Amino acid sequence: ERLREAGLVERVRTRQPRGRPRDMWSLDPAARASIQPQQAYADLGRWLARAISPGRNRLRAVEAAGREAGRAMAQDAGEGTAEDKMHATLASMGFAPMRRIEASGALTYELCNCPYRDAVRENQPVVCTLHRGITRGLLDALAPETKLTAFVPRDPVDAGCDIELSGGL
Repeated sequence: ERLREAGLVERVRTRQPRGRPRDMWSLDPAARASIQPQQAYADLGRWLARAISPGRNRLRAVEAAGREAGRAMAQDAGEGTAEDKMHATLASMGFAPMRRIEASGALTYELCNCPYRDAVRENQPVVCTLHRGITRGLLDALAPETKLTAFVPRDPVDAGCDIELSGGL
């Protein structure tokens, strides 16, 4: 009923030969326009990735911007240990992270999904550098003693990027 009041769904009540009327719910045709902004954000990400050249100085600026974004994200990381917050943030971003402890004691997150897939296809160095910066910014805020020892991008379709951390997350 709240979705109907918000204009997202509509209800059609059908009478039955016996018993109470049945409610049939469907998306309100006017609400379909509200679904489109997700595609608009994906388009914007692709266009921005296409517009930024991957030169050394540009990549430094992109990573710095990512680091600042990561620090801001850490403020909304929720409850728990630094590791819980890191995992929850990666999950909320859509990476579907899996944790594993290496023989060396390092913590590795394997990212089983790439939510930036379309933008990565446009410009992998820029998008992955931004993500590396976000990761560093999260660590700055959540666990400053922890070091990012490896950040291994992979094909965004297959995902499986690795983030390796050491030093106490």
